[in-house]
Amino acid sequence: MATTKAKTKVTQGVTEAPVKAARTPAKTAAVARGTAAAGPRNHVSISPADLPLPIGYVAKVDLPSGYRPRADQEYMCAEHVEYFRRKLLIWRQELIEESQQTIENLRDEVRDVGDEAERATRETENSLELRTRDRYRKLIGKIDKALKRLEDGRYGYCEETDEEIGLERLEARPIATMCLDAQERWEHRQRQMGD
Repeated sequence: MATTKAKTKVTQGVTEAPVKAARTPAKTAAVARGTAAAGPRNHVSISPADLPLPIGYVAKVDLPSGYRPRADQEYMCAEHVEYFRRKLLIWRQELIEESQQTIENLRDEVRDVGDEAERATRETENSLELRTRDRYRKLIGKIDKALKRLEDGRYGYCEETDEEIGLERLEARPIATMCLDAQERWEHRQRQMGD
């Protein structure tokens, strides 16, 4: 499922035919989630029901095209659970693919750079990339915990208060473990301990 975006190239005042820039499935999934991996937040959102399922995953519930959880449905009904399961699995798959691409890029990169400044720049870029991938590794751990909570029937409920986290919060942050009030109390305690 590759979509394209047209770019027009202008050379010496002459406009050439549009050049197509491919959007990878991982990028499409990132746009659907509105994550940092997608770049700046994009207001166009694709439902996980419309994205290809991860390899080996068999859907437990068929979701209609364009499905979004609605407040008028029972909270964490089978459709909600399937929607968030797909969202988390697609996100996890994308993060793993990006990490593998980083490893390949670092492996294939030419190590013999003559200029000291160029070498320092490349080392800084590699360091930033590796830190990003470390954050992705931690995020994958949180996604795995969210998937486990889905299987246990605890997903969508606050770990502190057992209240509903809420569909809007889960849509924005599918790995959320606390309702907004509990999260604010926790952050307030953290600030007090830090002062």
